[in-house]
Order: sequence, then structure tokens, then C-alpha cells
Amino acid sequence: MSNIEIRPRFSRRSMATSEEILHAFEQLLEDKDKNVRGFVMDQHIYLKIPKSEQHYWSPQLNLEIIDQKEGTKIRGVFGPRPSVWLMYLFFYFVLGFGSVIIAIMGFSQMNLGLSSRILWLIPVLLALIALAYSTAQAGQRMGLPQMELLYKFFDRNLPKPEGS
Repeated sequence: MSNIEIRPRFSRRSMATSEEILHAFEQLLEDKDKNVRGFVMDQHIYLKIPKSEQHYWSPQLNLEIIDQKEGTKIRGVFGPRPSVWLMYLFFYFVLGFGSVIIAIMGFSQMNLGLSSRILWLIPVLLALIALAYSTAQAGQRMGLPQMELLYKFFDRNLPKPEGS
């Protein structure tokens, strides 16, 4: 996981059935002494860091368990808490939408022979977009040790199929 992605993903196959996997994690997550918390719902497992150890950039691991003819496919997605994710989507939307509106207004004024000083705001908005992106990347780097902790917890506790 040396490469920083917006929402890192992985996929694994297991010969254990989805019921075995879901049941094993359900039992495991009932123990409150673990360094990982979470819950199981339908065909999903949600893993997160305990509140006492969380910081603003703490990640979550969402696992989708998919039955297949031979074994089970597990798709995992790391991501920030929903409030952090929503905040960044809002920032990107507002800054991007603002850039488009300012560009339309500025180029319209320029075509009409009016002052188009408003176009000077576009580099400012682009700089703000770059700042938001770089803070998100820095935050993800801060959460990387916890991402590795969540992944190791998942990997270590993935049940082996019966008879192996």
C-alpha cells in the first residue's frame, strides 16, 4: 500500500463459505478487547478503529462477501469516515462548480468587451482545489498505519475452509 489512492481497494478469494466468514467475524467483533471494532450486516463486514484511538483521518474498511461457485470473493474498500468523505466531496463540488461559473462569466464579459478581471479567481480556485487534494493525501498518509492494522486484522482472522 505504498501507492496513495483516493479509496484503496483490494480483492481476495477464500475457499471458506460466506456464512463461515460472516459468522467468524461476527463472533470476533463481539469481543470488545480487540484493537479493531466493527459489525456485520447482510453480506458486509465493517471494520474501524476504536473511538479512543481514532483521529480525524482514521480509515474504515468495508468488506463485501460474495458467494461464487468455488469459494467466496471478498472485496475490500478503505475509506475515511462518511463525514470526512462527504466534506471533501462538497469542497470539490463547490470549487469545481465555482470555477465553471466564473469561467463562463469571465469569458462572456471578455467577448462583450467588458472587464474580465473575474477570471483571476480561476487560479485561486484551482489552488484551493490543489490544497484540498493535498490535505486529503496528507491525511491518508497519516491514516496509513491504521489502514495496515485493519488489513492485517482482516487477513489474520479470515477463516480457513473446513478440512484444510
